Amino acid sequence: MPYNYFKIAGRTLLRQKGFSFLNITGLSLGLATSLLILLWVVDELQFDGFHKRIDRLYVVLHHLNFTNGEIRTGPDTQGLLAPALKENFPEIVDATRVSFAQERILKIGEKAFKEQGHFADPNFFKIFSFPLLIGDAKTVLQDISSIVISQSFAQKHFGNVPQALGKVIQIGDADKFVVSGVFRDVPKNSSLQFEYVLPFEVLFQNNHWLRDWGASSIQTFVLLHDNAGANAVSSKIENFVKKQAKASISTLMLQPLKQFYLYNKFENGQPAGGRIVYVRLFSVVAIFILLIACINFMNLATARSAQRAKEVGVRKVIGASRTSLISQLLTESFLLALVSMVIALAVVTYALPFFNQLTGKSICLPFTNPAFFLTVISITLFTSLLAGSYPALFLSAFQSVQVLKGTIKVSAGARFLRQGLVVFQFVLSTGLIVSTGVVYRQIQYMKNKNLGLNQENLIYFQGTGGVLNHFEAYRTELLAQPGISKVAQSSQELLGSVTTSQSLNWEGKNPRDIISFQVIQADADFIPTMGAKLKEGRNFSPHLATDSLSYIVNEEALKIMGLPHPVGQKLSFQGKEGKIIGLVQDFHVSSLHDPIMPVLITLRPQEARMIYVRTRSGQAPQAIASLQKLHLQFESATPFEYHFLDQSCERIYRHDRLVSKLATGFAFISIFISCLGLFGLVTFTVQQRTKEIGIRKVLGASVRLIVALLSKDFLKLVLLANIIAWPLAGWAMHQWLQDFAYRTNLGWEIFALAGATTVFIALLTISLQAIKAAVANPINALRSE
Repeated sequence: MPYNYFKIAGRTLLRQKGFSFLNITGLSLGLATSLLILLWVVDELQFDGFHKRIDRLYVVLHHLNFTNGEIRTGPDTQGLLAPALKENFPEIVDATRVSFAQERILKIGEKAFKEQGHFADPNFFKIFSFPLLIGDAKTVLQDISSIVISQSFAQKHFGNVPQALGKVIQIGDADKFVVSGVFRDVPKNSSLQFEYVLPFEVLFQNNHWLRDWGASSIQTFVLLHDNAGANAVSSKIENFVKKQAKASISTLMLQPLKQFYLYNKFENGQPAGGRIVYVRLFSVVAIFILLIACINFMNLATARSAQRAKEVGVRKVIGASRTSLISQLLTESFLLALVSMVIALAVVTYALPFFNQLTGKSICLPFTNPAFFLTVISITLFTSLLAGSYPALFLSAFQSVQVLKGTIKVSAGARFLRQGLVVFQFVLSTGLIVSTGVVYRQIQYMKNKNLGLNQENLIYFQGTGGVLNHFEAYRTELLAQPGISKVAQSSQELLGSVTTSQSLNWEGKNPRDIISFQVIQADADFIPTMGAKLKEGRNFSPHLATDSLSYIVNEEALKIMGLPHPVGQKLSFQGKEGKIIGLVQDFHVSSLHDPIMPVLITLRPQEARMIYVRTRSGQAPQAIASLQKLHLQFESATPFEYHFLDQSCERIYRHDRLVSKLATGFAFISIFISCLGLFGLVTFTVQQRTKEIGIRKVLGASVRLIVALLSKDFLKLVLLANIIAWPLAGWAMHQWLQDFAYRTNLGWEIFALAGATTVFIALLTISLQAIKAAVANPINALRSE
């Protein structure tokens, strides 16, 4: 009997090619989109999951509790913390320190290049699951002159992995390290991304501030015992830093490493989302798109009810039970879903390279994984049941006598359900269009917002030994080149990580107040080169020795300090008293996700390693050629790498642009599938009103009148969907915009455009079928009357 069901279902689908094509198109597109999103979601959820002891690995988070109530949370901890935690808390099996990843200039012989790496404790490869191809995890970082490199690094620079062992790599001007091990390339779904690892002891010996409990700039990871409760341990270590340094404002907490990537946003010490928000959002979108595709199937199946009714009636007359009819109709649904899934898998296979390029992933279809096939079969069964159950129950409920007499009528409840499904589809589609519009508008706002400095024609790069050691000669040569107008030094990489300090005091400050300032150490040309504006006072002068103890603050600092006239006021920084000589307009040095911090600028060019070069408009190529030439002259041993500030601004919003592109694609897919469903409902209605249309035409109704008659009810549904979608989408996007310290407004034009788009596309879809019905010969409809 099941074989017979499949045979009849196959014949039915082949006989009704148009219906099958519409259903398979909608279902395969919906399934393909949902599968792509599902693969992305699984990849996100499995981040760092390759570590064997992931359930026992935790990252130590560091809270800075300021007296104004603000709490800043991050993974930057004290250099002394890891060994102290291991010694004082028996629940902690092991702890390791890892520096934040940084690009450094490496040399092999005469060849110089840049690679990203970490400093880490000797137990790094014991705690984490980064398999070593050569070397012993227990000893590979014991020697202070050792370096462990990646498989790709070894193959690229030494030909193969075995030949890399024992080779010498120079880092910086003098430090030389011997390759003691090679690890397998780090997976892309790892929070730690690096090409080499150096002993932490090297960093510890060269930076005495790492012995200060007040300095936080190292990542600390801990491995707990099997039976250790993470919450209990987190509570025990909370005030550990305060016990080491009484004046500290630091508290600690543990976060599971498996949550480190997804739950990376905190507000006032509490988790406030992160990438998990997008994982949840796109998971819901995947479900909605699949629902829209299933609703299409329902509407298209019920649209054909008049054609299938006689078939059902005949089957019932010759003895078919309702159960067998439902089984037959569900088999047709399953066969359609199965064909759609096969096509969807082919579409996903073709689309994955483009999707990976867009998202920066390396996702592939895991055909060898049994769980994947189980998931695919489950989705196929779920889709066939969800899409086919209502049409099966609807058609099998027809009474054979009424069907064969032609007196069957569709109930008001059934009609209301179909209309409700169409409204639901367009609510989702309109919501996605509104969301796309808001995301695009926010990105344009960030792109065009005045940052308080001139980001155009500004090149920056990190200075190296020869350039920094002879910087004044280098600057003089640069300013003599065509296309270059200004040159400056700074300790701060704009749009990069910031350096902060709480070691500031001024007249009228409460001694108990602890306020964090961003500190920029620069030369006298920094402010004019950046294009920042002085609101009061003057800039630094390289000719005034007293300016080494002079300071410039921004407007945000002025608000916090509460000084009506800052210029001339005394200010102490790191115990050195000086005075404020200038007030600069607020400017952004980080993402617009973050508010502007109070900034202190000091004249300390000896601490500045970032070099900024302002080029003349339209002369960037000549300026770059001059920079490359002078770099060879002053620092021939290292490669010259540079960035444009405006391009860097765009890069930090890459994830937001990705969300915009994905939302746009999903919006168009959803509205296309929704229009297929609308087409089905229009077809159903036209079939029901064929005789009415014929009579109206005989009585003189024009084509325009009939089209308007058929269209108005459907347009009401689309308008109703917009009315429902607008407040829902507006609320959702208002919540999304809260993630930005500086954001656009929810203008009415976004909602109007979304409404106009859905109405236009719906009207186009309706008109195609309505015009066809309006121009049909009425005799064909009335011949049997």
